Amino acid sequence: MSPGAASGLYPDSSTDRSAQETAMPDTTTSPATTTSSATTLPARGRGLRVALRVVQVLLALFFAVASALPKLIGHSSAADTFAEMGWGDAGMYAIGVLELAGAVALMVPLLQSVAATALSALMVGAFVVQLMYFDGENAATPLILMVPLLIVARARRGSNEELSRLVRARVRRG
Repeated sequence: MSPGAASGLYPDSSTDRSAQETAMPDTTTSPATTTSSATTLPARGRGLRVALRVVQVLLALFFAVASALPKLIGHSSAADTFAEMGWGDAGMYAIGVLELAGAVALMVPLLQSVAATALSALMVGAFVVQLMYFDGENAATPLILMVPLLIVARARRGSNEELSRLVRARVRRG
């Protein structure tokens, strides 16, 4: 069939062809196949979104409670580590604040990708510190944490466009 004849199949030319094709039933597949794939894909997508959200919550809890809190309350384990590196209390509190801010931002939809990227960068620094000051004793921990952080950053990258649009609008307003 020629393109001109095919266009006669779609009487309403104001609607795009792909929308009409999706609205028209597919005669090559059985209704059972169409129904099955229609219910499987959204359920799978929803499951992946839920799993990703669970990972974000667990990461946020880890960074807030297990990592930032000891630094912010000056726990002896954190204070001794930062003193051994020569960074003192100022370095300890600064890293604690960055980790807590990242944990909170992981839970904010607009900031989640940026937060995961920033925490990944912080983990690169932690990896280097582990190698330089502690002979790589716990160097695997930051690398392990980077994997889910980078997955979150990639999966939630759509929020970056919205954040960028809001920042540009704010800058234009002055």
